[in-house]
Amino acid sequence: MANQFSLDGKVAIVTGSSYGLGVTFAAALAEAGADIVVTARSVERLDATKAMVESKGRKCLAVGCDVTSYEQVAGLMKQTYETFGKIDILVNNAGMSDARGLRSENSEPEIFGTMIATDLVGLWYCCHAAAQYMLRQGFGNIINISSIFGMGGFEGRTPGYFAAKGGVNNLTALLACEWADRGVRVNALAPHFFDSEMTHEILASSGMLDHLAGRTPMRRIGQADDLVGPIVFLASDASKFVNGVVLPLDGGLSTARGFSPGPFPSDSWDPDGRGRPLLPGTPLP
Repeated sequence: MANQFSLDGKVAIVTGSSYGLGVTFAAALAEAGADIVVTARSVERLDATKAMVESKGRKCLAVGCDVTSYEQVAGLMKQTYETFGKIDILVNNAGMSDARGLRSENSEPEIFGTMIATDLVGLWYCCHAAAQYMLRQGFGNIINISSIFGMGGFEGRTPGYFAAKGGVNNLTALLACEWADRGVRVNALAPHFFDSEMTHEILASSGMLDHLAGRTPMRRIGQADDLVGPIVFLASDASKFVNGVVLPLDGGLSTARGFSPGPFPSDSWDPDGRGRPLLPGTPLP
């Protein structure tokens, strides 16, 4: 039974793997036996991730790639195939967010397009370019990193992020239907907020840590080790009949489906007051 979770002999690409969740995903897949291709916009930022993967006895290729450029994405897939002779797994983790938590009516309109370009269009570029190899070789496994914000309304992000992640969920469903009969599975993980060295201080000092824990049935937010089992499960033969699923990784938050009307701790983050809601009678600028 344990062998179902083995990734021995597999080759996995993890985008956005220079920091954060991408490093956790790369470590988990390497620990399960896969050789890893790590990628981010700057190759230099991948040195620590590459060293970590190699310390586990796995091969690791580091490739600079901006996912908003299809030419660079196609080059990533080509280099991976030429180096390893196949592409087994693609984890579409690269993306951007806006931690300021501005109210939608106060966010800059252009940020919407920037987020869509990275979090949705860039992810599609990676799916499309990887499929050129996966469909020809007759096997492949794509795992898109979505978010609980793709599943409904919540506080703390700009509308572009919600729209992008909702698009990721629908795109996952479409590609899962279209490519499954040719050996390519497509699923998604939808994480909650995750506590890490990079996010802990701002979450704790802003009050968001307690706020989010209080909204979650398990009364906590995610920890890095909560990511390991789900990513290995979806990447391995243990999930060989799982296709088109968006798996919430959220301690039950999406099940609760409770939208808080605020005020939100993030309302106080912006010095210009863009956390304040526009109300009837508010003067025009």
